[in-house]
Order: sequence, then C-alpha cells, then structure tokens
Amino acid sequence: MGDRYNIHSQLEHLQSKYIGTGHADTSQFEWCVNQQRDTYASFMGHFDMLNYVAICENETKGRIKFSMMEKMVQPCGPPPERPED
Repeated sequence: MGDRYNIHSQLEHLQSKYIGTGHADTSQFEWCVNQQRDTYASFMGHFDMLNYVAICENETKGRIKFSMMEKMVQPCGPPPERPED
C-alpha cells in the first residue's frame, strides 16, 4: 500500500514539473500538441537533426528553423470547440 502512494506522489511531482507528461484530464488534442512541440524543439536543439532535415528538404537551416517555429504555434490545427457548461 505504501508503494502505491509513493508512485502516485512521484507521478504528481513529474506532472507538476514537466508540462508534457500530462495528467488524467489531458485531452487527446493537448497531448498531441505537446508531442509535436517537443519534437520540433528537439529537432531545432540538435544541430545534426536540423542539418539532416535541411538537406532532405533542400532548404537552408535558417529557413527550416523558422518554419518549425511557425509550426509550433498551432502544430495540430485549431483547438476543438469545448462544449459550454
């Protein structure tokens, strides 16, 4: 029983520390947005991956970085409408 509480408190700590880990109320859209933004941030942060994408798309690294930054605004399109209470 003590292990179960310990694991739950560790999970809550991770969720409060890192936004992308989600929680019980995270919608599919929010989770997908976090995944896409993390992916783009990782590509921009790793120089070799950015070079690889630039070579594959035959564009400059600056243009690829700019386009990834633009995609981070709404990576999965506009958010779905929430029903009013």
